[in-house]
Amino acid sequence: MIRERAGDVCPPPEKRGLQEPEAAAYVGVGLTLFREMVTDGRMPHPKRINRRVVWDRRKLDLYFDRLPDDGDNDREAGDIDWEFQA
Repeated sequence: MIRERAGDVCPPPEKRGLQEPEAAAYVGVGLTLFREMVTDGRMPHPKRINRRVVWDRRKLDLYFDRLPDDGDNDREAGDIDWEFQA
């Protein structure tokens, strides 16, 4: 019989699918702004898993990387094509 010691147990993996409040917190904004960003295409739409609605962490990263940097003078928010296909 093999016994597990406390140090031998692997920590649980990070969740890939985030609920809406978690997704908003993950990208560092409040829930209202996150919803606005999903509506205008700055953040991705969620996936549906049965009755659950979750945001893919990897897709959030892709969309977040496309946001303009502070002081990025050559790109205005209106100049960005928010219709991003991941």
